[in-house]
Formats: sequence, structure tokens, C-alpha cells
Amino acid sequence: MEIQHLEERVCDLEMKLSFQDDTIEQLNNAIIEQQKTLEDQKVQLTFLISRIKTMQVGSGLASEADETPPPHY
Repeated sequence: MEIQHLEERVCDLEMKLSFQDDTIEQLNNAIIEQQKTLEDQKVQLTFLISRIKTMQVGSGLASEADETPPPHY
């Protein structure tokens, strides 16, 4: 009876290990996907920052401090 009990324990441990391996793989895939998303967002943010800087420099508009108030003030 002792050998059967040990076989059951080994089987249980193998199932737990298999479950843990699957969980680790799922978590790793989620981290990879999040890293890709972060990299894409970084590229988009860099593009937006450069676009905003270009709009501010090349807009030809005066700053609010340099503008004269409208006639109704």
C-alpha cells in the first residue's frame, strides 16, 4: 500500500507542476504582450510630442502675453 500512496503523491506533484508550467507560460505571454503595447505607446507618444512641438514652433501665432486684448475689454 505504501508504493501506491507514493505513486499517487508523485502523480499529484506532476499535475501541480504541469499546472504551474502552464500558468507561468500564460503569465509570460501576458508580459510579452504588455511590453509590445508599452513600446507601441512609447513610439506614439514620441510622435505626438514632436508633432506638438512642431505645431507650437511653426504655428505663427503669438503667445497670449503678446496678444492685445479684444476691443470689448
